[in-house]
Amino acid sequence: MVETRSDAEARKKVLDLIKDIQVAMMVTMDDEGRFRSRPMQAAACDPDAVLWFFTLAGSPKTDEVKEDERVLLAYADPSSQAYVSIHGSAEVVRDPAKQKALWTEPMRAWFPGGPEHPEVALLKVTSSGAEYWDAPSSTLVHAYGWIKAVTTGERPTVGENDKVAFSAGHAG
Repeated sequence: MVETRSDAEARKKVLDLIKDIQVAMMVTMDDEGRFRSRPMQAAACDPDAVLWFFTLAGSPKTDEVKEDERVLLAYADPSSQAYVSIHGSAEVVRDPAKQKALWTEPMRAWFPGGPEHPEVALLKVTSSGAEYWDAPSSTLVHAYGWIKAVTTGERPTVGENDKVAFSAGHAG
């Protein structure tokens, strides 16, 4: 069983793994108790694992997090064999100064009115824990794994899998 780590190195590892993954799948709970998932691109990630996402203020996801703040963010980069899931709580934030600070011009494609438009808001996701899987992505490593499985019937032990706690009292 994977132990939960809460050290600075483990937290940094999670943030390093997600920094270059452009899109996460954000999972919320709808009003009928069903999981809902949609692709989201983080506008920023603070060193303490607070992630910021732009959204429309009256979207289904904002309604869902107002009813149930729990969210899951799933990141995947198959080319580097990096996979991360982050769980935490989300809240809708209407802060024009923060919106302007996080704004980048490519976001205008989704939010044509700009960062100060009345329909634009932020989703602030405060991470409480994460789990990651990080394996070397080279062909040689995969070949080794295949050879070990065929010759010994055992799985290779390559890469890392850890649970990480970001806030006290929350297991990863």
